[in-house]
Amino acid sequence: MRRMLGKALRVLQVSIPFLGVAAQGASDHADRVEIRRTAHGVPHLLARDFTALGYGMAWVQLEDYGATVGMGFVEARGHMGRYYGRDSLDRDFGARLSHARAAATWNALEQDTRDIFEGFASGTNAYIASHRSEFPAWMPADFTGQDAAALWMESPMPGVAGTYARRAARQRQMAADSARRAGEGSNAWAFAPSRTKSGKAILLRNPHLDWSAGYYEMHVTIPGRLNFYGDFRIGNPALLVGGFNEHLGFATTNNNTDNEVLYSLEADPQRVDHYLFDGKSIPLERVTVTAEYKNGASLASETREFWRSELGPVVERADGRIIVASWPAEGEFRKTEEFLRMMKARTLEEWKSAVKLRAHTTSNLTYADKAGNIFYIFNATTPRLPHASGADSMAIPVRGRADVWQEVIAFDSLPQVLNPPGGYLQNSNDPFHHTNLNAVIDSTRFGSNFPRPRMGFRTQLGLQLVTQEKKVSLEDVVRLKHSSRMLAADRFKDDLLAAAKARSVNDTVAAAVRVLERWNNTVEPSARGGVLFEAWYRRYLEGGEALRGRPQTERWNAVWATKWSPASPTTTPDGLADPDRAVRDLAWAATEVTRRWGSVDVPWGDVNRLRRGGKDVPSAGCDGVLGCFRVLWFIDAPDGKRVARGGDGWVIAVEFGDVPRAYSILAYGQSSRPESPHHTDQLEMFSRGEMKRVLFTAKDVEAGTVRRYHPR
Repeated sequence: MRRMLGKALRVLQVSIPFLGVAAQGASDHADRVEIRRTAHGVPHLLARDFTALGYGMAWVQLEDYGATVGMGFVEARGHMGRYYGRDSLDRDFGARLSHARAAATWNALEQDTRDIFEGFASGTNAYIASHRSEFPAWMPADFTGQDAAALWMESPMPGVAGTYARRAARQRQMAADSARRAGEGSNAWAFAPSRTKSGKAILLRNPHLDWSAGYYEMHVTIPGRLNFYGDFRIGNPALLVGGFNEHLGFATTNNNTDNEVLYSLEADPQRVDHYLFDGKSIPLERVTVTAEYKNGASLASETREFWRSELGPVVERADGRIIVASWPAEGEFRKTEEFLRMMKARTLEEWKSAVKLRAHTTSNLTYADKAGNIFYIFNATTPRLPHASGADSMAIPVRGRADVWQEVIAFDSLPQVLNPPGGYLQNSNDPFHHTNLNAVIDSTRFGSNFPRPRMGFRTQLGLQLVTQEKKVSLEDVVRLKHSSRMLAADRFKDDLLAAAKARSVNDTVAAAVRVLERWNNTVEPSARGGVLFEAWYRRYLEGGEALRGRPQTERWNAVWATKWSPASPTTTPDGLADPDRAVRDLAWAATEVTRRWGSVDVPWGDVNRLRRGGKDVPSAGCDGVLGCFRVLWFIDAPDGKRVARGGDGWVIAVEFGDVPRAYSILAYGQSSRPESPHHTDQLEMFSRGEMKRVLFTAKDVEAGTVRRYHPR
């Protein structure tokens, strides 16, 4: 892969030509795909081939999201500066490198993958050309399959990384942000036939992202070749999909892999732009990229240079050292191809064969099938290190090939679980160790660049939910998924109340105690006490003056009497390390809640709202840091309310009988267009914790069709 990448970068010229495709053949593509819209605007595409399918996929996405799709192509070309000016130029340099990589690897893609890219580009062009008023006048309509291939590329170079010190600081900040927002991520469950009332396997997929992320529900069919229902991402034919076909299904959850290594090479003191490696002086390779930017009514250009070694791109030079980044997925171009193979698979072995392409490196995969298998894998293209991990912030000094990684961990050696005792699998973004409590994965089997055991409250509640009933139906899974429990309250409310009752407290604290005693530890819209407890909990987690400014993980470990332990993964942490401060923080929380919302026992739904397209409804749900499995996170609105901006948005649950049976919900609707009837038509259903029945069989789709058309 590195030789191919180096060749692609060496042929990169001062500017990259982008060849348009003619509209000829567009009508043929349109004739070969039929779009059927069912209730809530869900598109079911019936295509004759992958080119026609890609064409239809682009068309429906543009119908529902408009210019967002075209802008993705413009960014993939590295042309943002052309239309938005020099302030938008920075991202263009990395994009042009990725585009060059896409062009150089185009013929290495399978024909089906190239066809769907060509169709997606052609459908985008046709829609833009026939709906000009919806787009900026400058929007191109000559996108190519190679442009589409560049939409989802693993960057061949980290771009302008800044100084190594800034890079390390960014890594630390990202880690801190990740810890603070540990409630974000995804949930996935799989139940074996032994755990279900029907004797059929069940899968739950529940990603959490900002509601601007563009999850898109769709059913795509090519008779005899593909029949897949699930979520796609706006602007791409197969980006981070999850869902099911007639035989199997899969869900993704981010796994936060440590697959990048920083190496420190000794600069050759005798030769400019050389480094010493294996006793030889090796030249660095200079790569120059030119991008244009809007300068009034004309275009100007800027050229930047990048440097790379045989180990990877240079990110910093200082103190006689050259810092380079090295990671196995550098320049990876087959992500869409891998997901297409997964979508077409009919058995566990076929599906594993698709995943073994190792193009997608950042997700856990949870799987279930018609044959009754359930399977989990920590899917990561992780280097086999001959040294301790530098954790993305410490550069490892190396002198030669023996000091650096040579191969990735084999697929069969990755953490994985197949058909475990107890008949369930779960992942909520925490490490792989406790995917099943009856089959705990031993962390000592894996190197220092694999995560160590840890478990947040969202995962702990998930484990309680999947194990609390002996057998579950598909409807039970939907009900359990929408649990409104707040595990942090289950764990710490009794300690807080005991601390308050053991001390002499004022009337404010006494009133707060009474509210919490009556509260049922849920975040149902009508529940009184959740707003107060959340205010206290977040205040207490700050750690007080002694811990203020310390890293979040350090504060987390310091505020509990009993720290989290892998020996008691679902019952720790527990107790309050500082009961006196906890009571003081309760007094603060009661005062603050009363000040902001008028009452210490304000109902959860009076404060926490779902707002979209003029609708304004209450909803259960909270940040996973609080231990909610129904995850929502909120931002402050001008009127003092808090409005959901992300979390649960797309949810699907499927049972694999002779015919798959499924329910789904897309909280923010099928369309981003405010004028669309499908902009808000699932919001109230989502608020109530309900899901719609999925139409999958040809008979059901036909019966549910409310609009049928070809993309013209």
